[in-house]
Amino acid sequence: MTTQNEAPARGLAWLYVVAGAIGLLAAVALTLEKIATLSNPDYIPTCSFNPVLSCGSVMESAQASVFGFPNPLLGIGGFSVVVTTGIAMLAGFRPPRWYQLGMAAGTTLAVLFIHFLIVSSLYDIGALCPYCMVVWAVTIPLFWYTALATWPALAPLRRVHSAILALWFVVIVALIGQRFWSYWTSVL
Repeated sequence: MTTQNEAPARGLAWLYVVAGAIGLLAAVALTLEKIATLSNPDYIPTCSFNPVLSCGSVMESAQASVFGFPNPLLGIGGFSVVVTTGIAMLAGFRPPRWYQLGMAAGTTLAVLFIHFLIVSSLYDIGALCPYCMVVWAVTIPLFWYTALATWPALAPLRRVHSAILALWFVVIVALIGQRFWSYWTSVL
């Protein structure tokens, strides 16, 4: 029998496993694309489709290596922790408070970082990386549901958790649509 506290923890554990694995795969793919680009300057990344959906343009930018090494390496490390935590939780691990706070800090830093990268992609680089957008798409719910599970003050928002998450994504999609409107309308 599942208690009331175990059900949200189990849902969070599954989110960690699934979203973490998706993010990890995207980070690995980006790392492999970066290695291929470094080893062959003429290589065109598999995620470069047109002037807007262009991993190559994003990978060549200064924002792609904010800390002096390729950003996807942060994703490989971070998403590995997320997946491992989810698997451990499914196996019965109940994270102590310090661990929950660490996950909250990590996902907060991650969501802040991806929003910096979203703004950079839209307004500085002028291109979108499909693998990066996958990372954005999984990082936001990882942050949101970790925050809801960690901070009791957010309890009133649990009733509308999915509406807030949906609105968050709608705003990002609207910003993308607005920024690249002239390109999207030219291909139609």
